[in-house]
Amino acid sequence: MVSALSDRSAGRHPGNAVAPISVKIVISGGFGVGKTTFVGSISEIEPLLTEADMTDESVGIDNRDPVPGKVTTTVALDFGRISLDEALRLYLFGTPGQDRYAFLWDDLVEGALGAVVLLDTNRIEDCFPAIDYFEEHGVPFLVAVNQFQDTRRFELEEVREALGVDGLVPLVLCDARRRESVKSVLVALTEEVLVRRLAEQAAAY
Repeated sequence: MVSALSDRSAGRHPGNAVAPISVKIVISGGFGVGKTTFVGSISEIEPLLTEADMTDESVGIDNRDPVPGKVTTTVALDFGRISLDEALRLYLFGTPGQDRYAFLWDDLVEGALGAVVLLDTNRIEDCFPAIDYFEEHGVPFLVAVNQFQDTRRFELEEVREALGVDGLVPLVLCDARRRESVKSVLVALTEEVLVRRLAEQAAAY
């Protein structure tokens, strides 16, 4: 599936060399759900992390109760890159989790192929704003259930019911700390986008 997407989208240099296509993927979700870890686990370059210390000024603005050990927060974006194969290069843009940085979302999402919404089953409601945003803007997305060490485990269909998302939205398990797990999520997203595009093309004829 990923190779097919690359073949359809990539230009070719003289000598039949494949020119890698660059694709933008957005990583989103609630505060402290693991977006920075997700990007850092997979990036083949040193990721750009706009992390800042959480100070006393954030008291009453940021709710730290669900993640009491968290001492930093993303204030703009996280950025990383991964090559899924020689013809497809993904650029990852992690959104900030706090509502007060919502004004950055339109710029971060513009031109994105699709999005990953990270979910913590202890705080399912935290991902609702991201899901609503991508649904309203027509951005293909999947939900990745981040398996924290002390998180309660649920069947994916139970999670789907709690989210109230369409049955066509993929749900997958993920461990944002593990490179291979993160890679499988990104492959699943690109395959989902390809399936949608092929279906749209078939419907157009």
